[in-house]
Amino acid sequence: MRQGEGAMKTQKAAMVLAAVLICSTFAASGAAAQSADKYVVDKAWAQLPPGMQWDASTSSIAPDGKGNVVVLVRTAPYFRVFTRDGKFVKAWGDAGLFVEAHSIMFDREGFIWTTDSNGHVVNKFGPDGKLLMTLGKKGVAGDNSSQDLFNRPNAVAIAPNGDIFVSDGYVNSRIVQFSKEGKFIRSIGGVKGSAPGQLQLPHAVVVDSKGRVIVGDSDNKRISVFDKDGKFIETWPFPSRGGMLITADDTIYVSDVNAGAVNIIKDGKSVDVISGLGRPHGVGLDVDGAVYVSDSLNRAVMKITQKK
Repeated sequence: MRQGEGAMKTQKAAMVLAAVLICSTFAASGAAAQSADKYVVDKAWAQLPPGMQWDASTSSIAPDGKGNVVVLVRTAPYFRVFTRDGKFVKAWGDAGLFVEAHSIMFDREGFIWTTDSNGHVVNKFGPDGKLLMTLGKKGVAGDNSSQDLFNRPNAVAIAPNGDIFVSDGYVNSRIVQFSKEGKFIRSIGGVKGSAPGQLQLPHAVVVDSKGRVIVGDSDNKRISVFDKDGKFIETWPFPSRGGMLITADDTIYVSDVNAGAVNIIKDGKSVDVISGLGRPHGVGLDVDGAVYVSDSLNRAVMKITQKK
C-alpha cells in the first residue's frame, strides 16, 4: 500500500468513527428526550422513616404482587418494604443473613427468592420471611461442572412449572436448572465466550410462556435465548447488565447499568426505552404497569409511570 492511500484510508476511518459517535450521541439524547416526554420518574418515591438511610447499595427491587414493593439493600436490615405510593411499611433481615445481597424476585405463589453473590447461595423465603430453602453452600464456591455449588450467582427465575433457574455468572458462565424441589436438572451455557450459545457474565434470567430460557448475556451486550431443553436458539441485541422481568404476555423489561436505561422488548424487538436512570441494577413492575428501578451506585430507588 502506498503512503498516500494509507493516509486517506486512515482519514476516512476516523471520519466514519466520528460519524458513528455523533450518531450514537444524538440517539442517546433522543432516547432521553423521548423518555422525559413520555414518563414521570419519581426519585423521591420511597419515604424512609426517621433515622433510616440508604446506607448501602440498593441492589434490587421487586413488587410482591400484594400491594407492596421490596427493596433489597446490601446492609441489614436487608429487606425494606414500601407501599406502592412509597409509604414505609417495615424492614427485616438481620445482619449476617447475606454476605452480599444481590437480587430479589417473587414467584407466582408469593415466595421470595434472593441471590447472595459473595455467599454463593440462592435462598427461598416464605412471605413471612422464614427461610425455606437454600441452593448452594454458603461460603463454598463451585465451577461450571458443579451440580450443587455456584460461584457468585446473581439472579434467579422460576418457571411456570416451578423449575428454578439460577444465573451463575460473575465467575462461572452458565444458567443452572433445578426442579422445584432443588434437584439438579442441567447446566445451560457453561462456556465463557461470545460465540452463539456461549455466555460472558450472564447477569439475569427469565423463562417465557413457551419455556424458553432468556438470559442477560451482559458482557456480550446481548440477550441469549435457549429452548426448554437448554439448546441455543438466537440472540437479541440489547444490553443486559442489570435486572430482568417478564410479564404474562412475554413482554420483557431489562435494565442496564451502563446504558442507564430499561429496555422493553417483545418477541426480540424493542417496544420502548426508558432512559436517564443512573445505574439501574434492579427493575420491577407492579400490577398497574408502574416500573420500579434500584440505582445501585447512587443508593437510590425510583418509580416510573407514564404521563397521562
